[in-house]
Amino acid sequence: MLDDLDKREWLLTNGLGSFASGTVTDIRTRTYHGWFFAALKPPLDRNLLLSHLEASLELSDRTISLGTNYWGTGEIEPSGYKLLRDFNINPVPTWKWGDEDWRLERRLFMPYEGVEEDTKKLVHRLLIQYRYNGIKPAILRLRLLVADRDFHHQQIQAPSLKFIEMLGVQQVCIQANNGGMGTPWHLRWTRGEYKQDAVWYWNYSLLEETARGLDDKENLYSPGYLSVVMEPGDTITLEARVGFPESYQDYLTDKTFDQAVEVEQQRFLGIGDRALLKASEQFIVYHEYTNSSTIIAGYHWFDDWGRDALIALPGLLLVPKRYKKAKEILSTFSNSCRYGLIANHLPVANNEALYNSVDISLWWIEALGLYLEATQDWEFLALQYPVVQQIYKAYIGGTRYNIHVDSTDGLVSWDNRGVALTWMDTVVDGRPVTPRLGKPVEVNALWYSALCWASRWAEILSELPNLPNINHKEQRRLAKQSRRYTMQAESVKFNMQKYWNSNLGYLYDTIEPDDRRNSQIRPNAVLALSFAHCGFTQLQGQQVLEVACERLLTPYGLRSLDPLDPNYIGKYVGNQQQRDYAYHQGTVWCWLIGAFIRAWQRFNPDKPLPFSFSPLLHHFGFTGCINSISEIFDGDEPHTPRGAIAQAKSVAEVIRNLHQ
Repeated sequence: MLDDLDKREWLLTNGLGSFASGTVTDIRTRTYHGWFFAALKPPLDRNLLLSHLEASLELSDRTISLGTNYWGTGEIEPSGYKLLRDFNINPVPTWKWGDEDWRLERRLFMPYEGVEEDTKKLVHRLLIQYRYNGIKPAILRLRLLVADRDFHHQQIQAPSLKFIEMLGVQQVCIQANNGGMGTPWHLRWTRGEYKQDAVWYWNYSLLEETARGLDDKENLYSPGYLSVVMEPGDTITLEARVGFPESYQDYLTDKTFDQAVEVEQQRFLGIGDRALLKASEQFIVYHEYTNSSTIIAGYHWFDDWGRDALIALPGLLLVPKRYKKAKEILSTFSNSCRYGLIANHLPVANNEALYNSVDISLWWIEALGLYLEATQDWEFLALQYPVVQQIYKAYIGGTRYNIHVDSTDGLVSWDNRGVALTWMDTVVDGRPVTPRLGKPVEVNALWYSALCWASRWAEILSELPNLPNINHKEQRRLAKQSRRYTMQAESVKFNMQKYWNSNLGYLYDTIEPDDRRNSQIRPNAVLALSFAHCGFTQLQGQQVLEVACERLLTPYGLRSLDPLDPNYIGKYVGNQQQRDYAYHQGTVWCWLIGAFIRAWQRFNPDKPLPFSFSPLLHHFGFTGCINSISEIFDGDEPHTPRGAIAQAKSVAEVIRNLHQ
């Protein structure tokens, strides 16, 4: 029976980090499935408040249960999915159940909110609408299933966990008490009669968590249910909203739902590929602590990681010409610069930012360069150039994790045991799976590109008049800096030939601290060919791409390791430790297809691209999370989608390269 269930997923977001997610058939297979996860400290502190409404329809001769639940006993009950006639995600997730004499439609929508201008309050809300059609009237019963838990952990009934209920006119306010008061929220509705009927439902089973070797059981609390007499053609609209009811809230009507959807539609008018653009916007969120925009790395479980944000920025923001947002995010991350390092995780409240990377500062320079090429915003460059200098000086002089430029060859190196500082950053039991100590190839390709950018920028700033913080004396100094950066870039370019492995026709993945070369075939060589400035020859680039085509290229991205390598793991399955070992040891990463395409266009401009977007676009529209792109795929065929169901880098790189 489980094979009969459509487990494809859907996702709604609101620009604050809040989200709603589930499956087509309504079966909850993940801890992260629920209708109302509210980001209480945007975009973080995500808590599940409303799991779902369990619907049943009472006709004159029978009662029909429309939910679908999988229980710890192995039973599926009820089995409303058997009556599901249609599901459509556009323009909003819409379910249609029915039989010969009745039809019921449900729609969900999470309005894009941000900061409400009039009140300066952060608004988190979900709109729900049911529409009934049938031969005779019916009673629609909607039982509330609620929680108050962190989005990473299931709720389990405990004597200390109580839910306080406050009834009002056509609304109920709910707040948990578990040794301290939880998050207040309220549900209001346009019509119907609410009845208090407190009951716990135990032992929901979460299939995806079982497969991932994690805790997989949940208990949900129901404070009561709503009964609505539905004549044929009738509609009921509900709204879940964080906080206690406020007097300023708009009156809820059935038109509220359509009006909110219309506002959303207007935001995307005139845009070519609306589905991709809507998918991209799910990752752009407000960060309360920095009071600025940032980019969520993926759903459901990722935060706004710096490397992911900067890799995704060109596709999410520059291609759609959202230059204001791009500038804001570049500024947010430059403000986090300490020790010459850009934060990998922005600070939240009293928690300090994380600086555990060797490359994020260089990714920031690359993203800044692409922004400036698109906008010619030289005033912004003048403001950001001191950060570029700070990064340069830190790398030259040395900074955390023994990150430094080797004085013998000008290449960036690092050496700190027990941590992983590149994008291949998995650590298991205190040991990095892919340590990559020394001089990773893509890091030095970024370093070369950064020096080229710095040379060009110093030259521009030395010539343009009336730029902030730059006088004639400073301009003369900048002219000298430009020449120095150029000379240093040429030296780095010369020494990057150390990476050339003539036996394989490929690039060494790293030059280790003891000067040994790592000859594993990984996609980092392709990354090294893809940046705005490239230090490798035409013939080398072509040979690297030929090997990558044979060993790494799949219909969904590049494998993270050659299948012929003894360390290759072809399936990303098992418990947390098993999956962590596989993460960068063969697993396909979708975002790397962008680097492959850019490298191909640079080194093989007259040859057809050996890649079709058709499988990825089919995945986008019809598999996994509908209207988004997964983080990773199995290295082995059939390349099953894995990891986060919606990943910023994946969506961004498809947008960035699809029409090139």
